[in-house]
Amino acid sequence: QVQLVESGGGWVQAGGPLTVSCEASGSRDSIIVMGWYRQAPGNVRDLVAKINRDGSIVYADFVRGRFTISRDNAKNTVSLQMNSLTPEDTAVYFCNAVIYHGRRWDAYWGQGTQVTVSS
Repeated sequence: QVQLVESGGGWVQAGGPLTVSCEASGSRDSIIVMGWYRQAPGNVRDLVAKINRDGSIVYADFVRGRFTISRDNAKNTVSLQMNSLTPEDTAVYFCNAVIYHGRRWDAYWGQGTQVTVSS
């Protein structure tokens, strides 16, 4: 049973930094992609950033150089360092992992961690 456990969410003032982290466990297969999505009330869940096992990275346009994603393949962890946060970044942040099980791809989600940015 694959599990993703997020940590590090919380409250921060606008302009401040915050880091969220996620650890995956329970997979015998390699985690190909790890990433972060976010969802604000009334909105769809949007990609924030994702990183492949080979280190290639995709950022959403709204990140605008403010966020940095990193992962540790040996520990199956992914972190998102967020700087220059604005109230528009307030959302529940979800960790995502895509695993190739030999014949199929499966996506897994964490339970989400709340990030609140006050003005």
